Amino acid sequence: MKYEIEHTNTFHYETIVDQSMNDIRLKPRTDECQRLLYYRSEITPASLTKEYIDLWGNSVESFFIADFHQSLEVKTYATVSIQKSPFIGRIDYSPEMQSIFHSDLFKRHYLASLNQTAYTFVEQRQVDKIVQEIGDTENPVQFSLNLMKYVHDMFEYDAVATNVETKASESIEGKKGVCQDYAHVMIGVLRARGIPARYISGYLYVGENSALVGDSATHAWVEVMVPGIGWVGLDPTNNVEALENHIRVGAGRDYADVSPLQGVYRGGKHTLDVKVSVKLVDQ
Repeated sequence: MKYEIEHTNTFHYETIVDQSMNDIRLKPRTDECQRLLYYRSEITPASLTKEYIDLWGNSVESFFIADFHQSLEVKTYATVSIQKSPFIGRIDYSPEMQSIFHSDLFKRHYLASLNQTAYTFVEQRQVDKIVQEIGDTENPVQFSLNLMKYVHDMFEYDAVATNVETKASESIEGKKGVCQDYAHVMIGVLRARGIPARYISGYLYVGENSALVGDSATHAWVEVMVPGIGWVGLDPTNNVEALENHIRVGAGRDYADVSPLQGVYRGGKHTLDVKVSVKLVDQ
């Protein structure tokens, strides 16, 4: 599957901004299942960018604008090819995999994906209630699948019920939210159960006559570390494995590590308009 992605972030400021510093994480990844064929970013007012790779392996472009401006537009273009087949349901969780999962070396290696953050923290009573309702199992793959379905069924997709600051423990109580909330809740419970999990940001191709949700802006889902196999993507918003419709951009502990645009500026309040277009160009 080959996709063309166009993503525009436009900031409008109440007052004149005399300088701003920004980081953007909008460049799709290249790995064994996904290949970045083309990428370009355009910034208005014009600015040169400096690219680096952060601690989590994400491509980051930094730029500084010293000119006076009352709006800022960041536009990116990308072409991505994805080839991935469903397999998580076919995994035979072997005694060898279980041995690795419970080893100290495995836990130390994925410590960053086991520790809770402010976004993913869930109270023990919330974890206990969820485990009681979905059933406990020694198989972390099956537990992850059960949890994905539970979070999907528990939540009502509501774009105004939460915001980018909402924490997992709050989302559980409200049972409403967007893909970011679904992902944070699922990650929080997985980590509480000792299963390494990380937050993934990217794009979702929905296409025509699809029941998938989450293509109006960037999408978010979860990746679980399966011993002997690697990171496996699960999308609790849609209760599906993250396959060829899911275009990966950033990976991190939570939303804060992969926010598409972060920065500081000197000026008044701002509003943000986001437009995302994902087109299938070749199957």
